[in-house]
Amino acid sequence: MYLRKKILVATLLVGLLAACGGSATSVVGTWVEPVPGMAGQVQGIKMEEGGGASSVNMATLIYESWKQEGGKLILTGKSIGNGQTIEFTNTMAIKKLTADSLVLDNRGMEIRYAKQK
Repeated sequence: MYLRKKILVATLLVGLLAACGGSATSVVGTWVEPVPGMAGQVQGIKMEEGGGASSVNMATLIYESWKQEGGKLILTGKSIGNGQTIEFTNTMAIKKLTADSLVLDNRGMEIRYAKQK
C-alpha cells in the first residue's frame, strides 16, 4: 500500500511539473495595441525567437532586440525623428503575460498588448 501511494504522489508531481513547464507563455510573437485616435489601426512589437525585434506600424520607433530577465522585458532600438537618431534601451516590468495578452509597466504607464494571430 505504501508503494502505491508513493507511486501515485510521484506521478501527480511529474504531471504537475509537466503542466507548469508545458504551459509556460512566451513573449515571442507579434503584440499590438490600438493606435490612439486612429480607429482600426494597430501598432506594436514583433519579438522573434533568438532575441530579434521589429516595430509594427511605427516608422519612428525601430525595435532591434529584446530579452527577458525574470519579470522584466528589455527592448533596444532606435528612435528616429527631427533629423536625429537616438539609441535606446527600455526596461519594463511584465505585469501580465498570457497566451493572448501582454501587459507592461513602463515607469508607471501601463501598456496593454494583444497577441496578433
